[in-house]
Amino acid sequence: MAGFGREHGAAGLPSRGAAPLSGGGQPAHVPGEDAIGPIDRNQRVNEQIRISPVRVINAEGVMLGVMPTGKAMEAAREAGLDLVEVAPNERPPVCKIMDFGKYKYSQKKKASKQKQHQVQVKEIRVRPKTGDHDIEVKVKRAREFLEHKDKVLVNVLFRGRELAHIDEGRRVMDEVLQALEDVAKVEKNPSMEGKRMTAIVAPRV
Repeated sequence: MAGFGREHGAAGLPSRGAAPLSGGGQPAHVPGEDAIGPIDRNQRVNEQIRISPVRVINAEGVMLGVMPTGKAMEAAREAGLDLVEVAPNERPPVCKIMDFGKYKYSQKKKASKQKQHQVQVKEIRVRPKTGDHDIEVKVKRAREFLEHKDKVLVNVLFRGRELAHIDEGRRVMDEVLQALEDVAKVEKNPSMEGKRMTAIVAPRV
């Protein structure tokens, strides 16, 4: 590379104070390494990588070792890919050969998917005297919530004299939790809160 030697000192190492010249002859602005953001934005790619040498990883994740930046860019071009700086604070910086456009697209798609669903706490309500069929209906509904990656608040409501039979409410609670244990984990153990017994379950990862 014709302009490569101007960026090196006598020892062959990069001159940290030097900045490449723009077309108008003025020093071009080179952002400091600490100013570089995450890999999906403001990432130095190909000719933007000005320091040399760099440690290179190929597209298959194999470490190729330390080499001049120009040679690393040639390797990337031969593979029809980009040279991307992935660890700018390392010495020497670590670069990876990859399809940067495809990588950015996949990262954007992944982030968009994560934003689409915000975990909510859904609720199912049962009573100490709730029959088996009704419990099955409630459990089915809870499973639907969990499949959509939401948490479920299991609420056993007590009214009047039912408070004298908390053990019946606990039996119903245990029945619901056992029916969900293959798809859910207990995040909050059953406890009494006034006239109700509550527990929270979350989807198993």
